Amino acid sequence: MTLDWITVVGTIGAMASVASFTPQAWKIIHSRSTKGLSLGMFALTCLAFASWTTFGLLKGEWTLIIPNAICLGFALFIFAMIALPERKTREVAETLDPVS
Repeated sequence: MTLDWITVVGTIGAMASVASFTPQAWKIIHSRSTKGLSLGMFALTCLAFASWTTFGLLKGEWTLIIPNAICLGFALFIFAMIALPERKTREVAETLDPVS
């Protein structure tokens, strides 16, 4: 099976999208803080990924569904961490990473 360039570019884009949330999620967990992050921006990001996931489901395109659903999960986590009261954000982070 040979991959065409369109598939390669799409795969790289999907992997980069998924990976792009990892540093932000880790920073929140490690620092126990969401200071400086925009709730509105992450609300729009969640809407965008939910829309792309739905679009992929409606078209039956797993190449759209899988990475966008993963990104939606990350974005929802970050959104929730921003929306939580500071004390709860610290508690969740401590549960996920108790040694920091």
